[in-house]
Amino acid sequence: MGLFDFLHKKTKEEERQTLDQGIAKTKESLFQKLTKSIIGKSTVDDAVLDDLEETLITSDVGVDTTLKVIDKLQQRIKRDKYISTTELNDILRAEISQLLRKPAVDGKAQLPAGFDAPLPSKPYVILVVGVNGVGKTTTIAKLAYQYKLAGRSVVLGAADTFRAAAVEQLMLWADRVEVPIVQQGMGADPASVAYDTLQSAIAHQADVVIIDTAGRLHNKVGLMNELGKIRRVMQKLLPDAPHEVLLVLDASTGQNAIEQARQFTQATDVNALALTKLDGTAKGGVIIGISDQFNIPVRYIGLGEKMTDLQLFNPDEFVDSLFA
Repeated sequence: MGLFDFLHKKTKEEERQTLDQGIAKTKESLFQKLTKSIIGKSTVDDAVLDDLEETLITSDVGVDTTLKVIDKLQQRIKRDKYISTTELNDILRAEISQLLRKPAVDGKAQLPAGFDAPLPSKPYVILVVGVNGVGKTTTIAKLAYQYKLAGRSVVLGAADTFRAAAVEQLMLWADRVEVPIVQQGMGADPASVAYDTLQSAIAHQADVVIIDTAGRLHNKVGLMNELGKIRRVMQKLLPDAPHEVLLVLDASTGQNAIEQARQFTQATDVNALALTKLDGTAKGGVIIGISDQFNIPVRYIGLGEKMTDLQLFNPDEFVDSLFA
């Protein structure tokens, strides 16, 4: 099957295979480094901890999160007096599981548990943000496809009006996925596009609205004002919109993804994250650092080019696959 594998919903086994294959490079890189750090050792000592610290940092887990993990290990050693290297995997697994279990942002509407789960609102409005090149447009297409596969009606809004290519690309994807799109072309007022999109969705009783926005970061004040205006005009039609403000990040950029998360969370009220391109990078450890440093759940992970390769993120399944 190719990119447009319509009418095929992956089984749980197929989803697990996709996950295993998608994070294979990250797993290989992490455990090669980890094995190297403990080879010839029977206990976890200062030298092993130093090597482990370097391993986690170079796996893009991030300095702050790495130091937190190392501190927990040091506390464990102080308490138990002894940790064997064979126990290290189990301890790391438990610590990483804990770091990945982040609650939804306080005060935000409950996000649906799955694409076919009950929606907290109709229409359910997703505002998508992120810099150009992270896979924002294809993520929107895959979201639309997944919701459509689950029997939902979807409307797209092309509110990234600062680049002609952005509008054209989203129109192309809308045509391929066979969902309606509202657009006013390049140079239009993004808030006006968002308003018209939501108005159309309400009129046609659509289930889900997904709105693209500009990915400029060079002018943070402009970005904040723009996103704030989009939110205000939508709330004239639907007071609690948007329900999901989804920040799309490219996992292959490693620590740069964390910096982008920092800037966007300062610019707007992000309450969900999507990590794309995990299948093409060994820097998947960044998902651990992002989960730890921001009180925002990773909601979706991109594991390939197929439309069904965008998965809802399950921390337990991710850790099971990483440590399997």
